[in-house]
Amino acid sequence: MCGIVGVVSNAPVNQLLYDALLLLQHRGQDAAGIVTQHERRFFMHKDKGMVRDVFRTRNMRALPGASGLGQVRYPTAGDANSEEEAQPFYVNAPFGVALVHNGNLTNARTLKAELFTDDHRHINTDSDSEVLLNVLAHELEKTTRGAKLGPREVFAAVAGVHRRVRGSYAVVAHIAGHGMLALRDPFGIRPLCFGRGADGGVMVASESVALEGTGHALERDVAPGEAIYVTLDGALHAQVCADDTRLSPCIFEYVYLARPDSTLDGISVYQARLNLGQALAKRVISTVPPEEIDVVIPIPESSRPSATELARLLGKPYREGFVKNRYVGRTFIMPGQSVRRKSVRQKLNAITSEFAGRAVLLVDDSIVRGTTSREIVQMAREAGARKVYMASAAPPVRYPNVYGIDMPTHEELVAHGRSEEDVRQLIGADALIYQDVAGMKHAVAVLNPTVQEFDASCFDGVYVTGDITEESLARMQRQLAKSGQDGQEPLF
Repeated sequence: MCGIVGVVSNAPVNQLLYDALLLLQHRGQDAAGIVTQHERRFFMHKDKGMVRDVFRTRNMRALPGASGLGQVRYPTAGDANSEEEAQPFYVNAPFGVALVHNGNLTNARTLKAELFTDDHRHINTDSDSEVLLNVLAHELEKTTRGAKLGPREVFAAVAGVHRRVRGSYAVVAHIAGHGMLALRDPFGIRPLCFGRGADGGVMVASESVALEGTGHALERDVAPGEAIYVTLDGALHAQVCADDTRLSPCIFEYVYLARPDSTLDGISVYQARLNLGQALAKRVISTVPPEEIDVVIPIPESSRPSATELARLLGKPYREGFVKNRYVGRTFIMPGQSVRRKSVRQKLNAITSEFAGRAVLLVDDSIVRGTTSREIVQMAREAGARKVYMASAAPPVRYPNVYGIDMPTHEELVAHGRSEEDVRQLIGADALIYQDVAGMKHAVAVLNPTVQEFDASCFDGVYVTGDITEESLARMQRQLAKSGQDGQEPLF
């Protein structure tokens, strides 16, 4: 999961890109980068850290131009500690292409070998995004031999990318002196949308909140397999470039990843989380009689909409029992398990008066590794709770995610190979209530009937791209185990 944005405008875009990345900061805290284009030259600054730390006044002044792109990084492939793997990535031939990518390629190792032996291109990092950039550059070179670059050639190149690349990828690229290209994989796993500003400028971003927060009106989502090409004069061209497409967005975007004020593929994230709370209420009632619950308390922040709706349907008070330190990042995307454990109590503090002597129902958006849940249950008990029940707005996370979310191995998932009773004992709750997979899918799908399926692979083990096998998952786990010895995460 990363946040990406691209802009073609009539005015300098450095501040606009900075503001958009701030609105997407929740999607990645590891690194940030911006590249702008001015008079066919690219100007780039990127580094590890949060947006506000990476960009200083001197850096912003060194980013001239009326078009550009940016990314906030959350590493799922490559070396999380490498400054070189911060995005954007750049190649100088053909034309000069800069690219940012959200997602994860599942055939990156094969592509890397092909690029070296067949395409004669060198990959300098372990990042699958650099692989993707070089595949795109090679396809652009093929389609423009003896021809000028126009929309037809761009879309032909994107079609070549779709034929070669597997996995999830939402991409924004700039072709020096020509324009901005945005594309989405044939399954639409990772989100991407675009809109226009009052001056006619075009912005493409991972979430609608980046558009709305910078004065751009959301026009629509980029369709699965579609490419959007915007020339430097603002003319927009669009074409579906993949042969077989179907919309299968990642349902974890609605559960946790996206901001609640975003709309993804025509579905309000906030309303989706309210619906998840409604579905969860039925599960709670069948497990814990409402009269045994004194108060409903969310675990900040993604679970709040679900918790409010759950409390309403149970007829129980909703209370804020935990105060969040907003200057500590999201523990789910912290790089490293030891850092996650340490950050839980730095991140949350219990309000004793809301727990003392009460039977509390804690509501979380999901339970992944279980370490955070165990710490929170213990905090509630230390604050004086008489009973601690835990409810998850999502089903048990039992399978690795290979499409760009940090759920890489079976061993790290608390629910893998364990019953719900086993998980309950591990986290120390008096009762544990999970959402069911069918209820989760229905709660979100009802908001847009045109979305007929979701990627819910971390919950149901069904990988929509069709190229994931037990053998490939086992290979990934072996590679990740090896990476733990040298501090690097190799390509899938």
